[in-house]
Amino acid sequence: MSTLVKVSDKKALAAFVDFPHALYAGDVNYVPELFIAQRDLLTPGKHPFYEHSEIQLFLLYDEGKIVGRIAAINNTNHNKVYGGNDGFFGFFDCVNDVKVAQQLLNAAQDWLMDRGLTKILGPVNFSTNEVCGLLIEGFDGPPVAMMPYNAPYYLSLLEQTGFQKNVDLRAYRYTAGNYSERSVKLLDRIEERLLRNDIVLRKINMKKFKEECNAVREVYNKAWDKNLGFVPMTDKEFDYTANDLKLILDPEFCILAEQHGKIVGFALAIPDINQILIKIKRGRLFPTGLIKLLLNKKKIDGIRILLLGVVDGYRKMGIEACLYGRIIKHFKAKNMKYAEASWTLDHNDLINKPIEDIGGKLYRKYRILEKTI
Repeated sequence: MSTLVKVSDKKALAAFVDFPHALYAGDVNYVPELFIAQRDLLTPGKHPFYEHSEIQLFLLYDEGKIVGRIAAINNTNHNKVYGGNDGFFGFFDCVNDVKVAQQLLNAAQDWLMDRGLTKILGPVNFSTNEVCGLLIEGFDGPPVAMMPYNAPYYLSLLEQTGFQKNVDLRAYRYTAGNYSERSVKLLDRIEERLLRNDIVLRKINMKKFKEECNAVREVYNKAWDKNLGFVPMTDKEFDYTANDLKLILDPEFCILAEQHGKIVGFALAIPDINQILIKIKRGRLFPTGLIKLLLNKKKIDGIRILLLGVVDGYRKMGIEACLYGRIIKHFKAKNMKYAEASWTLDHNDLINKPIEDIGGKLYRKYRILEKTI
């Protein structure tokens, strides 16, 4: 006998966060999320998302044992931007049983329909500004920082319950010595040309972190405005994310392009913190997780190129090449072993071709699915 439960207290929330640990027990590629971070993300009042939108978490039990979880997400800002009636599902995990998947998805769909929504998309954990996508190709290793992971059978479960492809996302990988240094070799020449237009590149000033974030926020919301599904972050959402990233940020990998004191582009690569998190049991920092985090932070030898954008009017001037060039230069100087550029839209040749030209190898794909409800 299966029982569907709405998560409504701290005990149920803890069970919701912890379920993937049991589901993926024995999977060497599984990386547990930090418990405290997931708890705060899923607690109304803790994250600024809840100031404009709402979610409902569900757990499915079978004979007293959790067999699946899902979040129904009503992102009202998304529908304001696109003028639609879209709902989302996220934080989806379940055993390999289509009946279990159907019950979970039905619960999410019913909750969204009660709010007048007519389409469901996912998996999306709040929006495309956060973790999103279903891994469909590239199950041969752990995910990098802030990228999803799931068992191969998830795609079949979702397709059997009526979901179809909305869009695919790509992840590219660079390895030490197997990338083009052309952008590095041309770096000085292109930067000299940009300087004639008073455009300079520099690393972020950590002593003025708040002021820098305020300037970068505007660029972020403008540079990604035409990306499929992009919703501009509110000031509080951006600050929340920035403060989280600050804990692991390496200033050498946060490069700003500036003209007359105005930021017109930036690139951000973050250390692959998953190299440490994979060793922290059940995502708990205490009693030993925090020690592992502090002792191993400087040993991380991989990065994820998380963001690279230039505002309209400054594109195709060479800024993008210089941002990539700076990252590659520091990648080499720090003796990094690999870098992942992710994610990009499957059909975005304007971004994908330069990544491939530099030597990025397409090695993973993710999918966002949709269904009319």
